[in-house]
Amino acid sequence: MKILMVCLGNICRSPMAEGILRHRAEGTNIEVDSAGTSAFHIGENPDPRAVMTTRKHDVKIDKLVGRQFTVADFDAFDRIYVMDKSNLKNVLDLARNEEDKLKVSLLLDEADNMPKGMEVPDPYYGGNRGFEDVFTMIDSAAEAIVKKYGK
Repeated sequence: MKILMVCLGNICRSPMAEGILRHRAEGTNIEVDSAGTSAFHIGENPDPRAVMTTRKHDVKIDKLVGRQFTVADFDAFDRIYVMDKSNLKNVLDLARNEEDKLKVSLLLDEADNMPKGMEVPDPYYGGNRGFEDVFTMIDSAAEAIVKKYGK
């Protein structure tokens, strides 16, 4: 099972999601990557606050490198999770057919303890607490994904 996590810049939410899911999915059939819908941070490492937050939970993301989502990702991944409705629109706008569209959903829709349609807020302009809150949200969804797809 190949899973892609997508946010806007691929330096905060999606690398956190990649790292968290990779950590939770150790020993399973799940492979994970991340991308951004924009080209703002291609080639950059994750935001230092994202790195610091995940490190506190024994999740390492400091070596990840930002990249942009491409149409080829529809072929490379079984599931594509986006962080918010803007990312959802951006990814769906690139879909070539219904099969591509069916692979895409909001990440938090997988979390049992959150309402459907809930977005992962962008912590970029917030303080450290925002990154911790985002970690908790993503971790809940990652736990559910491993239960659903991990073998």
